[in-house]
Amino acid sequence: MDFIKIHELKLAIKRYIPETIWISFIKVYNFLGLRNLYAFYLINKTSKRHRKALEIVRKKEILKVAFFLNHESVWKYDVLYDLMLQHPRFEPKIFVCPVVNFGVENMLFEMDKAFEAFKKKGYNVIKTYDKETGEYLDIKSSFSPDIVFFTNPYKDLQDYRYYINQFTKTLTCYVPYSIPTVNYDFTYNLDFHNLVWKIFSETEIHQKMASKEQRNKGVNRIVTGYPGFDPLLINKNPKEVWKNINPALKKIIWTPHHLMNELSKVSNFLEYYDFFLELAINYKDKLQIAFNPHPLLRVKLENDPNWGKEKTDAYYNKWVNLENGQFGNGYYIDLFLTSDALIHDSGSFMAEYLITGKPLLYMIRNESVIDYLNVFGKKTLGVHYQSRNQKQVIDFIENVVLQENDSMKEERNAFVKNTLLPENSLTASENILNYLENKIFR
Repeated sequence: MDFIKIHELKLAIKRYIPETIWISFIKVYNFLGLRNLYAFYLINKTSKRHRKALEIVRKKEILKVAFFLNHESVWKYDVLYDLMLQHPRFEPKIFVCPVVNFGVENMLFEMDKAFEAFKKKGYNVIKTYDKETGEYLDIKSSFSPDIVFFTNPYKDLQDYRYYINQFTKTLTCYVPYSIPTVNYDFTYNLDFHNLVWKIFSETEIHQKMASKEQRNKGVNRIVTGYPGFDPLLINKNPKEVWKNINPALKKIIWTPHHLMNELSKVSNFLEYYDFFLELAINYKDKLQIAFNPHPLLRVKLENDPNWGKEKTDAYYNKWVNLENGQFGNGYYIDLFLTSDALIHDSGSFMAEYLITGKPLLYMIRNESVIDYLNVFGKKTLGVHYQSRNQKQVIDFIENVVLQENDSMKEERNAFVKNTLLPENSLTASENILNYLENKIFR
């Protein structure tokens, strides 16, 4: 019996059992460690299943590759997808999978948003949920993928039909949606990380960390470089995405995170949301600012008792309507490439923006934030300008951005060359494709 049938059986049983009994059953199930035992069973069988899957795909002329997409903004496979489109032996398709951790309304919003954005780019993209019929697409029967690329490792974020447990007999691959900069176990050692066939590691630093932290000692990891860098490296003619085209205005991106009240509490949004609007107004003759928040910030604010949907919409609309401000919502590569600086508190962008060669400021909410960083995160933070108050943010804008006194430029560029980029001068996507070709076709 496969994972999807087990899950549906659990849902069916749950409908006919009183809630108190069901909760007691779950407590006993967890206390006895049965959940961990089942995960151990799957992980233990993983290598054998992947060897068998590899034997099967090696006999095929054309390989079907499914890319599972959740949020538009975490997609790191642009260049790899294009390379596969041009390859005579790969047939790639993108499947937009439901994000279920913030309710049906948010699920439909994120799915429609991602689908329309990728359709506009001319990609072969398919929705996995039909809101008219309420039916979910069975990818295994409709497409029968030989390889699946995931964009997210979290079990409770996506619908169970599209989680890795459903594809244990398939060659599965993963590129982290952001380069891990923190010491959390979920960045390396979820069941997902130990079940997936291949994880394409960003740097040697991450490979060493995974070999210590991961249950399987990181044996399923291959260092290729980070595909999220590739569009920034090869895009020589970015689109103009700034609303105000006045060349005299410097362009700053402000990217607040969503972790305001949980985990590391890195987000400075609640302390600075008015301050950045004031900056845009006070510097309207010198700056334009793009408000480019983490996609989860909006839904969290809408569910916050002190904010709610009306206040959240009003705040976001202020950025939309500012003469020298705008709201960045989704694909950010062109925004990065045409900007002059980044101000943020997001681990996701700590390394990515460095590829542009432009200055960036990391806003430290409190010193405990640094304690959450891993070795790579601390090295990356070391080539950032840093702020701990409003005055230091203004100093960065005045001195580094407006007066162009970028004293850290050489240090940043050396870090990019020596730590972030692959040694073989190929893009990470080219390295991934080469690995698959060598592993499967040769």
